[in-house]
Amino acid sequence: MARDSIVPLTAIATVTRRLKLGSGVIHTWTRNPAMIAVIFSTLDEISRGRALLGIGALWEPMASKIGIERKTPLLAVREYVQVLQRLFKMETVTFHGEHVNLTEIRLERSTNYIPVYVGATGFKMIELAGEVADGVLLNYMVSPEYNKNAMKHLKEGARKAGRSLDAIDRPQLVACSLNEDSQKAIDAARPMVTEYLGIEPHIMKMSGVGENLVNEIRETLGGWPPKLGGLEKATAMVDDKTVQLLTASGTADECLKKVQAYVDEGCTCPLLWPIRDNVKELIEAFAQS
Repeated sequence: MARDSIVPLTAIATVTRRLKLGSGVIHTWTRNPAMIAVIFSTLDEISRGRALLGIGALWEPMASKIGIERKTPLLAVREYVQVLQRLFKMETVTFHGEHVNLTEIRLERSTNYIPVYVGATGFKMIELAGEVADGVLLNYMVSPEYNKNAMKHLKEGARKAGRSLDAIDRPQLVACSLNEDSQKAIDAARPMVTEYLGIEPHIMKMSGVGENLVNEIRETLGGWPPKLGGLEKATAMVDDKTVQLLTASGTADECLKKVQAYVDEGCTCPLLWPIRDNVKELIEAFAQS
């Protein structure tokens, strides 16, 4: 439980003029789709047409910890996307599904059409994004090889809807640890990689991380939040190669090269997630590329 996304997006909107402003991502189940439409149409009004909506299906163990049964997540996302797209087209919507129930709902204030992105990691969700969404927000802590496989599923989803892969925007979060000392950059990224090895084991396996390592990390962590001392012990088990597989970590040149590898495998817009606090240095390094 860290930060809400919409409050800082609104703050950023008031002090910028050109940046697109997107959530990556808010969840189905935790917000009613009609309220999501109102919130983002308001953000779009404040930002003068710069809002992007990213939604996702929540994840375990977070869902169960906050009292939500993560039931049929693919259907939940499908219903949310379809309803939100209709609301942003200023339609009056009546929809009675398994997860969404609205009767004669419409936005009263005219809004620009706000693109709806699906935050997806599993290949079934990626395929759904290709079928129904305006874009897919690809996850971080994956390898470029994962991207190659993801594009096959995204293309299949697009085919079902009679459109091409090029019609689907594909931004991607990339965890980035930059330091002029490559080893220090890798060491700074190691704890975050360890956390995700424990929290999202299925993602790690899809990226080529060995199943034995994933299982050992999960056992050492002892659940989430980790048991006392678990994260420290587990972090020591993660080698440099695994950190470099899942992140852009190293010198500026090394980080640029790794981010380019994600672009080469289908990412249309890298969204850098700074692991260290040197945000300005990271911006400057990529601005010069």
